[in-house]
Amino acid sequence: MAKANWQRKIFVFSSPQWLIEQVTTEKDQMMRGYKEPSFQDRMAIAQSAKTKALAQLHSKAPIDPAEQARRIASRTAKEEAQQVKRAAAQEAKSAVQAAKETAQRARHDADHLAAETSLAAPAPVLSDAELKSARDLRYAARKARKGRS
Repeated sequence: MAKANWQRKIFVFSSPQWLIEQVTTEKDQMMRGYKEPSFQDRMAIAQSAKTKALAQLHSKAPIDPAEQARRIASRTAKEEAQQVKRAAAQEAKSAVQAAKETAQRARHDADHLAAETSLAAPAPVLSDAELKSARDLRYAARKARKGRS
């Protein structure tokens, strides 16, 4: 790598003067159009962009008062409809909650009543034959469910 750089340097220094001058003049002609903008140039560009944006903003036609009133009326009607919808949803939610509470209270009362009646009434005493026949029925039902013969 160092050898290539060294050869390049020799080429640059050993080239004829007219070739170097020609290359630099062509480069100057190509690069002449670009100029680094100064701070004042950048500030002027920013100010012109700001004035252009303000001009576009101010050039908009004002809203017609009738159109503005129509928009306000439309917005209030939409808000009222949303409030009615929310109120209906809240009422439905509270009705469902009340129904759940009523059903839960009814289940609790039924369970409580069943517990009281089961405590009050003694359990029937089955004989050995009745217990055996009930067990045989459960066994036959289980076999039928599982598909065994």
